[in-house]
Amino acid sequence: MRLALLSAAVALTLVPARSAAPGFPADLEAYFAKYVKMDANARAQLLAGTPVTKMLESDPSKEVAVFGAVWVNAPVERYLAAVRDIEHFESGGAFRVTKKLSTPPRIEDFARLSLPDEDIKDLRSCRVSQCDVKLGATAIDRMRRDIDWTAADAREQANRLARQIAFEYATEYLQGGNAELAVYRDADRPTFVAKEFEELVSHLPELSDFVPKVRQYLLGYPHATLPNSESFLYWQDADFGLKPTIRISHLVMAQDESGAIVASKMLYATHYFWTALELRVLVRDPQRGPGFWFVTESRSRSDGLSGFVGRVIRGKVRGEAEKGTAAQLRVTKTRLEDK
Repeated sequence: MRLALLSAAVALTLVPARSAAPGFPADLEAYFAKYVKMDANARAQLLAGTPVTKMLESDPSKEVAVFGAVWVNAPVERYLAAVRDIEHFESGGAFRVTKKLSTPPRIEDFARLSLPDEDIKDLRSCRVSQCDVKLGATAIDRMRRDIDWTAADAREQANRLARQIAFEYATEYLQGGNAELAVYRDADRPTFVAKEFEELVSHLPELSDFVPKVRQYLLGYPHATLPNSESFLYWQDADFGLKPTIRISHLVMAQDESGAIVASKMLYATHYFWTALELRVLVRDPQRGPGFWFVTESRSRSDGLSGFVGRVIRGKVRGEAEKGTAAQLRVTKTRLEDK
């Protein structure tokens, strides 16, 4: 895989260098103009070192997409090293817990996983198609069958089982890939997370056009491989202004002399999200300096975004997504440049 093309992972068409606006590589300018539709004011902010974010077009009934970019005056390798130490890099603020899983995962990796009170309350009466916590039918049955909800230690029983289920979910994904992702039956029709992820990836044509091996890896893991890459699973307890949510993700990063790409694929979340994918592209720009353009595009699939009530929720989800992206850009820039 060539990151000469990888730098174009955020550019959905190549244009001659002479058509690029001053200050940006031609491939980034093409992406900014055609897909982000970035105006002159946003370009000026970005060139001045200020983070820029924007909501992107997506299916409003179930998908949220957000773009962000900033110049980082630091080596690409410094960012990759920070991501490897994700427990420290994504800590504080909205991140209450971030834990990188062992290779292979161990049940001890989930020792700090603790469900909030409202989730414990919901699990007491959880039924298939009637459960606020996102769980597959088998997991819901286990919550009903294996926990004595009348016991004094019912909360700890629930947390212990939740840790076991999370451990098994991660292990099964590593062995079987997307085929092992959850099937939710909390609506008229079952929701297959694998199918939702495949559709989400189809909305990122740069994967097919410029880095097909990344697309193949994301869809075909663990049978597909990605040259010059490394990956790991991690889980988080995060609160971005909605309900506290526990999620499990698979992160992969690849690099060469032109830059790097980091993809974070959400496998599971206790609330809101069926799946999500965040692409972070690090593009070196020698004409500007020794740093890199940090460009991120994230897409998430959620339920409850349609209808009258859904429109209200969608506005909040979109707002929190853009706010979270802006915070990520500021933190990334500050942490890397202060070293």
